[in-house]
This record gives sequence, structure tokens and C-alpha cells, in this order.
Amino acid sequence: MRAYELVDDTGLNSLTLVEKPSPRPGPHQVRVRIRAASLNHRDLLVASGKYARGAPTRPLVPLSDGAGEVVEAGSAVTHLRPGDRVAGSFFQKWIDGPFDAARGDSALGGAIDGVLAEEVLFEECAAVKIPDELSFEDAATLPCAGVTAWVGLVKNGELAAGETVLAMGRGGVSIFALQIAKAFDARVILTSSHDEKLARGKALGADETINYRRQPDWDARARALTGGEGVDHILEVGGEKTLSTSLRALRDGGHVSLVGLLTGAPADASVVEKGGRNVRVDSVYVGSAYDLATLIAFVSTKELRPVVDRVFDFEDARDAYSAMERGEHFGKIVIRV
Repeated sequence: MRAYELVDDTGLNSLTLVEKPSPRPGPHQVRVRIRAASLNHRDLLVASGKYARGAPTRPLVPLSDGAGEVVEAGSAVTHLRPGDRVAGSFFQKWIDGPFDAARGDSALGGAIDGVLAEEVLFEECAAVKIPDELSFEDAATLPCAGVTAWVGLVKNGELAAGETVLAMGRGGVSIFALQIAKAFDARVILTSSHDEKLARGKALGADETINYRRQPDWDARARALTGGEGVDHILEVGGEKTLSTSLRALRDGGHVSLVGLLTGAPADASVVEKGGRNVRVDSVYVGSAYDLATLIAFVSTKELRPVVDRVFDFEDARDAYSAMERGEHFGKIVIRV
């Protein structure tokens, strides 16, 4: 079978298409024919050797988010069979319960080989069935960005109808936050530097939009849009350089989830905790297989469809990375395997 490998830390130049033997599942594993995979900002950092959570070994099969069908089940597998459609959980060893280092060492496309391959192995308990109404491309967007938004807003944030969510930008996490929040009958303020992206956000259900390039003090605008009080929830995807502005947009006693580092460095939770405003703060590192299963059920029940900006062929994987690097997308970039 064919797979892509990152052979060193030189970025896209190191992405190499190789031939590898089909993997053989252990007793509690399944072999999955990958049909679609999606990219996250993390994948650019992994490729360039700048990922903050450890130094992945080389060569490495990249990408964490993939969906396909089971083609072979290990001898002890009980709840999956060939033909089942599944998505792989970001952490193959984090099934439920609290996070720990051992579970963190099972992150696809970082600590272990990922899904940019024709065939991969998933742990039985980390391969989540997907309903027929979700395409493989839809399902491949959920394990990282979708779960991150779900955990930040719903599991940790206890999002309620009528609350206001500020979604930063037009990437996967923020667009999932917009969709999830609207499904909860919450109000959403979307920020972006592009009017065209803001218009797409409006069409998707955003109640208010802010162009932060034209309005650098977007925190003041967010407060004005909430009657001076501030927003209830922020998924802080920018990192260190945007955190202070995000906090000024947040109401006293509000909730902030630290989930990203798009500006170069992760946000420091201690900065929030020292503010003296009784702000609730969570650092979200994706979630468990149970969280993925819960999100998939929610997406199916609410008839949500992930926003896929572009789909690339497997042979054009490097072009997909380049598109992610340019940052012109709205929602998710997917590779059809």
C-alpha cells in the first residue's frame, strides 16, 4: 500500500510518497482502508519540526484525522467487522476518563504514525462507527477540530441556549464552534480579517461579525455587541499574542478554552488565572474516543454537515499542505485517499 512519510523536519520538502507493506492488526486492532483524511494547523508544525508537544520521530506518516472502512479485524475484536465505516480517534489510547502522559503518547500523526496512507491500524476502542449519512470526507474532519470545539464549548464550557460564543477566525475549530453553538441556540460572534469569510460565516448562522483587520480593538466591538458585558465563551485559537485581547472581550465569570497557537506560541493559562475576574479557563488538547463518539452522535442527530473548503486527491497531498499554509480556507481541507 502507499503512504506518505515525513522523512525529516524540512517541511513540505520532506513529504514523500512511499510503498509500504499492508499493516497486520494485533488482537485488539482493526486494519482500515482510509478513504479521506483532513489537515489541521498542527500538521504544518509537525512537518517543520516546530510542534510544541514533543519531537516526533522520523520517518513519520502524518495527519491525525482519517475515516474509512474496516477491511480486517484482529482475533480479539468484538464490536467491529469488515465493511464497518469508522473514524479514528486522535488519541488511540485515550478512550475515556482523565488525560495522562501515556494516553498522550498515542496521538496519531505525532507520537505515532498517522492516517495519510491507504491503510492504517486503529485500536478497536478508538475506531468510532460513523452513520451512513456522513460521507468519509465529512467524518474525516471530526477527530481533532470537531472534538476540540465540542470539548471546549460543551463538555467543559457547559454551553447553554442564549449564551454568546466568540469564534476566532475561519479555521476548522472556529467553524465547528459556530455550528455547534448555533445547534445549541447560542449567539455567535465570528471574527476574521476577510469580509468574504465573514459573509460565509453569516450564511452559516453567525449572528454578528467583526473584521479585526479594520477594527484591531475587536474586543471593544465584541463588548459593544453584548451591551458592554462581554461574551460568555471564547475558543482561544490564536495563542499568546491574542490572549489579552480575548480576555478583554470576555465577561467577568466567563469561560475561555485555550486550544491553539496560530500566532506562534500557546497561551499561558496562568495569565488568565491571575486576572482576578473569576474567569473559568481550560486548556483543551482535543479529547477522548468517547468524546468523538458523542460528537458524531450529535452531528448526526442535529443533521449538521462539516464545512469542507477543498478536497484534494491523494497524489496532490503536498498541494493540500500548501493550501493550509496559505491560510485561505474556510473550514476544513480534506484529502481523498
